Amino acid sequence: MKFIKDFYRPIQPTVKVGAKEIVYQETRPVKAIENFVYCFWQLKTTNALKEPFVYRVVSDGCIDIFFDHNQPTENFVMGFFRKYTEFAIGNEFNYMGIRFLPSAFPLLFGINAQSLSNQSQELRQVLPDFSQWIEDNINSKLSFEKIVTLLNGKLSVHIRNQHFNLDTRFLNALRLIFRCKGFLDTETDLATGLSPRQLRRIFNYYIGTTPKAFSNVVRFQHILNAMPSRLSLKEDKLYFDLGFFDQAHFIKNFKTFYGVTPSEALR
Repeated sequence: MKFIKDFYRPIQPTVKVGAKEIVYQETRPVKAIENFVYCFWQLKTTNALKEPFVYRVVSDGCIDIFFDHNQPTENFVMGFFRKYTEFAIGNEFNYMGIRFLPSAFPLLFGINAQSLSNQSQELRQVLPDFSQWIEDNINSKLSFEKIVTLLNGKLSVHIRNQHFNLDTRFLNALRLIFRCKGFLDTETDLATGLSPRQLRRIFNYYIGTTPKAFSNVVRFQHILNAMPSRLSLKEDKLYFDLGFFDQAHFIKNFKTFYGVTPSEALR
């Protein structure tokens, strides 16, 4: 699983609010779980907003557990999304979460990722024991740093007690997708010993979608990681190197995963 951490960095957009009323931060996990967890994150208001806030989550190929810091009984799991999604979260909020690397959540908890895809649902319906642990151990008086310490410990113990048996052919397919930055023909280029049908089945279980849909997200995330400016996108035409036919094709694809055009996102 180490190569996933080395190859893939799932980015969520920074929150842009003029008076800094909203803070978003990420913290990396301890070494014992870094091959499974990309980060712990927090999204909170520092002051009440004048208008209800709508938070945009871009496609990143990951599964997240998250909860309301002020009411930990409200805890959820969010699966793979084929396109961006938006959540109306009110005028005041303090959410914290765990972003698992692709395939890690099903591997750790034995949950079919496809059953979680394109939705957010109560964690108690999926992992009742983990949901109860959050309710019992996390409260509004604890700092983000303390909660991260608790989560690191909880997941470290869980991982130590697991015996992993992941199909190496699936891992090889993932490795190829990351190395090609998502730009490949998943029907012909993933020669890993699995038939296309078998590969789709195993990707649906561990990722929550097909190899093709996941590759498209990896390609999109590669563009975000490159952090191009509007000018460099126009002049360097990075999108041609990643298989887009023209600028219009690229803009349409980007908007599907981000919710706005590249020019709006890269301001």
